[in-house]
Amino acid sequence: MYSVVERDLEIDLVLSPEHRVPVPARLHYRAEDPYAVRISFHVTSDEPVNWTFGRELLTEGLRRACGTGDVRVWPARSGGRSVVCVGLTSPDGDALLQAPAEEVAGWLAGTLRLVPLGAERERLGLDEGLRELLAQGA
Repeated sequence: MYSVVERDLEIDLVLSPEHRVPVPARLHYRAEDPYAVRISFHVTSDEPVNWTFGRELLTEGLRRACGTGDVRVWPARSGGRSVVCVGLTSPDGDALLQAPAEEVAGWLAGTLRLVPLGAERERLGLDEGLRELLAQGA
């Protein structure tokens, strides 16, 4: 069984209400890190910019505004299409990204087939690891 779900897509980096720059991006999910999703995008450097945040945050952000601090996600309409907005804040600056909601939802559905919401803890194997540690100490 595959343990990675990836999708390449083009997102918009919103510079102002009138100006957007298309940016190639990749959504990445690994079953071994079941709570997290990663988005990588290329802006002006040779190396991609990577952001990792909660899969549940992105899932919820397709339906309603959520998140505080460094990552905020909300649904919107732009140019007659449904988008998911991701607001990122770091010491280096802020960014507003817009991605096609349908593509993000399709990719998220693949992650949920791999590890359903609520089953992340089982995937981590914490209970088995704790039992092994306790057995070694006995």
